[in-house]
Amino acid sequence: MTEKKLNCWEFMKCGRGPKGAKTKQLGVCPAASEKRLDTVHGGINSGRACWVVAGTFCGGTVQGSFARKQVACRRCDFYNKVHNEEGKALESNNKLLTRLKDTSSRLDITTKRLGIIIGSSGLIGGALMHYFSNKVGDIEVLGPNSKRLSLRQPRDIRSYFEKYQPDFIVNCAIAPLDSDAQLAYEINYLGAVRLAKMAMQQKIPYIHFSSAAVLPMGENLTEEDRLELNPRLSNYAKSKLMAEKTLEYMHETQGLDYTIIRLAVVYGKHDHKIQGFQRLLFSIADQAMPFMLSKPGVFHSYTNTKKIPAFVNYILEKRDEFSGQTYNFVDREPVELVAIIKAIKSYLDVKAPREIYVPYPLAKTGRGFLKWLIKRLGRLGVEIRLPAEMQFMKSFYEIQTLSVGKLERSSYRDNEPEITVFTELTSIIYYYLIRWKHFNLITTFNEDLRGTSQPAGEFLEAPDVLLDTMNKYSHKPLEEYEASL
Repeated sequence: MTEKKLNCWEFMKCGRGPKGAKTKQLGVCPAASEKRLDTVHGGINSGRACWVVAGTFCGGTVQGSFARKQVACRRCDFYNKVHNEEGKALESNNKLLTRLKDTSSRLDITTKRLGIIIGSSGLIGGALMHYFSNKVGDIEVLGPNSKRLSLRQPRDIRSYFEKYQPDFIVNCAIAPLDSDAQLAYEINYLGAVRLAKMAMQQKIPYIHFSSAAVLPMGENLTEEDRLELNPRLSNYAKSKLMAEKTLEYMHETQGLDYTIIRLAVVYGKHDHKIQGFQRLLFSIADQAMPFMLSKPGVFHSYTNTKKIPAFVNYILEKRDEFSGQTYNFVDREPVELVAIIKAIKSYLDVKAPREIYVPYPLAKTGRGFLKWLIKRLGRLGVEIRLPAEMQFMKSFYEIQTLSVGKLERSSYRDNEPEITVFTELTSIIYYYLIRWKHFNLITTFNEDLRGTSQPAGEFLEAPDVLLDTMNKYSHKPLEEYEASL
């Protein structure tokens, strides 16, 4: 006698099938009411194809679209039971979805995956948002700002992720480098752990960005060469190091599916803040560095912003290989800091910094004096802040290069290994100089770089003429209006 084929509500005993005990309280499950998959695999309505129907109430949580359900469904006993029973007769997901694509459907049947990018307004987050929004057709991304989702508010995190049910989380948010202990702890450490807990709850991958600040000085540093945790570390390094250690612990003890991407000095365009590599460029462009705050032979590793998104996309596709792993993601060849400074100086055709190398003890003393002076001026109401990068001044004088051996042994391949900070330097300099000039932040570079358009020139020299022209053509459609300017 052939065994009766069970529908999902009969197997799960959820009480949400037709005339179920909980239908008055919770409603009939969409799998029990969706008739377009009736008789598929011998079931009633969608009772034996529930994994392609959105809105089912599996595991006590409302499930999202087909794509967002797949990780959870693959772990479901009923899902595996149907697959085993049907064998070769099992209908493909594409065929099932085609049946559901009826104009009368009101269910979410998109096959796109959904990702949440935390820190989407920063240099790295912005690059990720652009990449996934424009170059990856099967992924949608959301980038909530801190008003919608604050890492300091567990309630924000919980409600946001329960609402959107994403397929993965990427965390590239950081507190400012000079944050106090409380903010660094809450954003860089506690925020990272809270996101990891949500990833575990929803059984989705968690991609976490870390920093070379967790590493000691030295050459060819591997992923295991981390600093010892101690109170003397900067708030930034301490919080990032603690986050790495806790994520590893959660993977080992609780099964967290995570990957840590550890970056070095990041270079690239479209950063709205003057920080990191841009701080060095700004100091030279603004002639704020009279002498060399480094010495010959000091090499550092660099990370290309444009290459990060493709790597994130790749490791999301290869979870079996990259889950539970940390990778140094840097250019293959390190770069001498003095060489970078000379290249920028040559491009800008400026005299400073002069090739006089300030010893570290003297530079440290000078920094201490500036901090003392700023503190005294603050009492007079004069607000001045040293660049946050100054807390890492010692690294200007010491080598820190990261090994890419583990990355190169993986299946990932850099399609453009020839791109380095030097090949990108011209476009980066031009981009930031124009931007800083527009905001009146610098005045010392070649005026030919201004790129002032005719309307902008009239705005400066003849605003009344420009106003008359604008008003004259204001009635035209946008395209014609723009062509008239």
